Amino acid sequence: MSHPVSDHEEAHGPHIVSPKIYLLVFLALLIGTTLTVVASYLELGPWNPIIALGIAVAKATLVVLFFMHIKYSSKLMKLTVVSGIFTFLALVGMSMSDYISRAWGSF
Repeated sequence: MSHPVSDHEEAHGPHIVSPKIYLLVFLALLIGTTLTVVASYLELGPWNPIIALGIAVAKATLVVLFFMHIKYSSKLMKLTVVSGIFTFLALVGMSMSDYISRAWGSF
């Protein structure tokens, strides 16, 4: 059974990522994992979760761009990913606004 051909593939052919790029991304992910482990042992006070989330976002970005081939996809696919991220941030923002607005000390 053949797969449907997109307009991009008809005009330019499918994009092939070299193994060298995959190896570099893999090494960057390993470095990110090492940084996460090292950061977990450091006492940085309130900066610990911020640094951990920053490293996690960087690693997730690499996975989405290269392993999910979003870097080489159409603008519509990139818009779909960005809209998903926007929706997630909106939901987290609404949840946090509810959490912050509660009266914690008045029993």
